[in-house]
Amino acid sequence: MTFTVSDLRQQPAFFDAVADRIWRAWWKERGLPIDYITGRLRENMNVEPIPFALVAHDGETFLGTASVIASDLEDRQHYTPWVAAVWVEPEHRQQQIGRTLVGRAAGNAFDLGIGHVYLCAPKIRRNFYLRQGWTPVEEEVGERRVTVFVQHKSQRPAEPGSPERGHR
Repeated sequence: MTFTVSDLRQQPAFFDAVADRIWRAWWKERGLPIDYITGRLRENMNVEPIPFALVAHDGETFLGTASVIASDLEDRQHYTPWVAAVWVEPEHRQQQIGRTLVGRAAGNAFDLGIGHVYLCAPKIRRNFYLRQGWTPVEEEVGERRVTVFVQHKSQRPAEPGSPERGHR
């Protein structure tokens, strides 16, 4: 599948789709209104380098998203920055979109001069991140019992989504 990964600031037409997916995946069941997420996502539209959101799309079709934010776990503020809110539309999974989004998010952070990036994930996603060169630093963290991973710029694998893989 051919797709493009863009900074959401350059593709604001996808703002509502990104907000909706983030809200439905992580916040709706916690009782937070979508307005909370749209407010937080607006921070990604500012000129500051972090936070930023990426969107995977095929023309006008939304495929997925990932963000880089200062912190994703309140009790782990010393880890910064984080790749967060990784989402791929169910019908487009298993097509390297998530891998490409995560790789591009980390790569963009490294391009800012940052030496390491963190993310957290449930046990079911552990192998997905291990295969991409992420290293676990803490297990069973918080009430969701997630694993915290780190990736160092010096240990970064080749960028997924390169032209030879058919991604734009």
